[in-house]
Amino acid sequence: MEYSLDFYQGKRVFITGHTGFKGSWLCRILSNAGAEVTGYALKPPTDPSLFETAKIAEDIHSVIGDIRDYESLKKAFDEAKPEIVLHLAAQPIVRLSYKEPAYTYETNVMGTVNILECVRHSDTVRSFLNVTTDKVYLNKEWTWGYRENEELDGYDPYSNSKSCSELVTHSYKNSFFNPSAGIPVPAISTARAGNVIGGGDFAPDRIIPDCVRAASAGETIVVRNPYSTRPYQHVLEPLYAYLMIAAMQYQDARYAGWYNVGPDDRDCFETGKLVDVFVKCWGDDLKWESHYDGGPHEANFLKLDCSKLKSTFGWVPHWNLEQAVEKSVEWSKCWLAGGDVRACMDRQIEEFLSSGKI
Repeated sequence: MEYSLDFYQGKRVFITGHTGFKGSWLCRILSNAGAEVTGYALKPPTDPSLFETAKIAEDIHSVIGDIRDYESLKKAFDEAKPEIVLHLAAQPIVRLSYKEPAYTYETNVMGTVNILECVRHSDTVRSFLNVTTDKVYLNKEWTWGYRENEELDGYDPYSNSKSCSELVTHSYKNSFFNPSAGIPVPAISTARAGNVIGGGDFAPDRIIPDCVRAASAGETIVVRNPYSTRPYQHVLEPLYAYLMIAAMQYQDARYAGWYNVGPDDRDCFETGKLVDVFVKCWGDDLKWESHYDGGPHEANFLKLDCSKLKSTFGWVPHWNLEQAVEKSVEWSKCWLAGGDVRACMDRQIEEFLSSGKI
């Protein structure tokens, strides 16, 4: 199936959560593609942050605001008059969701309601994509991948709030954006992505940022649970898929639906083996050790079945896990050396786009 980022040339795109790790990469991709991007989010969630380090605000119209504040969101939304809306704003950390469950639900559930209310009252939006997570499923510790028709029932407050966000989207789609009503409506989809890695992620309680922090300090890497299996992928993989889904349903609403986005089975690694790859790529005789702390419940085994995305769009992952780790290390070393991280991002985006054709 033919798809090109050229589709986004001149398109008005509204992104929630643009100051985060994934949002910053997404803004850079769209800016390079010639889109007119408006972002709405809180200030960058970490210090340092990719958003500030890569000077993403220079590329787009950035509005700092809380997704829970409907009036502020609606004002920015109405001024942008978007054609395409990509909803990434979230409280994304599992451990933090145990400490601040109410804030997590307010952000992840009511934030979804608020952005869908903006879409509902818009006469310009033609495509809406809600980005959730692979953790929306009722996890039964299966060794095979979950499909889009599996039961939604995340365990912890973060995962469960994202399950709720999915259900909110389903309800709005059925109630207000139903093509059977015979009126023009925006196409609505959700995308459930696996764990992402890449340069510029400074979040706490994530394995690659933890590895980079330890490596830059010359310390041994501490791994809390080396035996948990996750669908790790480079951040550009799901972002490309999000943009593909949003573009294709913009042109044909029959593509709207629910999509898993993850790596092939061979790249679903135990966390300890992922760290082995990082250590090899980083060099400097780096070492790691297991410090399981018994922390709050998290799924031990998680894998996605992405056959729907592949059969619908002919999509395939561009980079394997080792390549994804290599790119993460490359960006991190560029940043630590005071290099041009924007140029590094652009180079990696070009390499990604040229490495696989749909």
